[in-house]
Amino acid sequence: MKILLMNLEMRHLRAVRAIHDAGGLSKAADMLNLTQSALSHQIKGLEDQVGIDLFVRRTKPLKLSVAGMRMLKLADRVLPEVEAAKDEFRGLLSGKTGRLHIAIECHACFEWLFPVLESFRKAWPDVDVDIRPGLAFDALPALAREEVDLVVSSDPEEHPDLEFSPLFDYEPVFVASSQHTLSQKEWIEAQDFRDEVLITYPVDRPRLDVFSQLLMPAKVEPRSVRQIELTAVILLLVASNRGVAVLPDWVVREVRYNSEYVTRPLTEHGLTRRLFAATRREDTTKPFMAHLLKLARTAPIKMQRS
Repeated sequence: MKILLMNLEMRHLRAVRAIHDAGGLSKAADMLNLTQSALSHQIKGLEDQVGIDLFVRRTKPLKLSVAGMRMLKLADRVLPEVEAAKDEFRGLLSGKTGRLHIAIECHACFEWLFPVLESFRKAWPDVDVDIRPGLAFDALPALAREEVDLVVSSDPEEHPDLEFSPLFDYEPVFVASSQHTLSQKEWIEAQDFRDEVLITYPVDRPRLDVFSQLLMPAKVEPRSVRQIELTAVILLLVASNRGVAVLPDWVVREVRYNSEYVTRPLTEHGLTRRLFAATRREDTTKPFMAHLLKLARTAPIKMQRS
């Protein structure tokens, strides 16, 4: 039994497509920027590989045989995919397309990130954007392994392949009911949490500013900790005097002037933290990445000031 081995190339598919469209070798050769002789030899070589004629040569215009029609169907399926792949690679090289999968180590960052991504999507519709909460896995190692493309974090680390671009500074703010006894204080200290129910996001303690920057250094433990997923629910419980919370200033902007709440700085001089966007060094200067970083530096500040 003879086994046919065929070295089929893109030029063969383009030739079959061109001859079918042009109805003859001469016009097809012009379309492909080939001489008629070169195109004829190309087709003859392909037919020798296949072992069957691809064209019915006794007809004018030149028509495809049954085997030629099979080859044409293959060309119609493959060539558009090849051209689409070329366009995609050209877009990648020019920085107009790409992948932007984001991991967030800051739970409350969804509050400002969604408006940023909405603006970004309008400017870069061909960039594949996805969000992965970086709370259930190690986001920075995932970034180095190219599983994600950007990590929002307040804890920069030294890494030879990663770059931490500063975004903006924020203040972790104490929030309580206006009826709470601590509402009489001008600022809140670590010791004030000993008798309190502290309401937090469902995040490991080292990733919560109130623990990493205040309670853990002072070796203070709240009376209890209650974890809540949604900011709106946290604020509802706080207004009901069922606990206190510490939230970033961009989250509490809407309750600062609400009579049901009081907001106070942590410590006499307040705490200031900085958010960073971690990216792989070679990706930081990509046009779409640079634009996202610019949006992420400006939009949250507008929220803080509103």
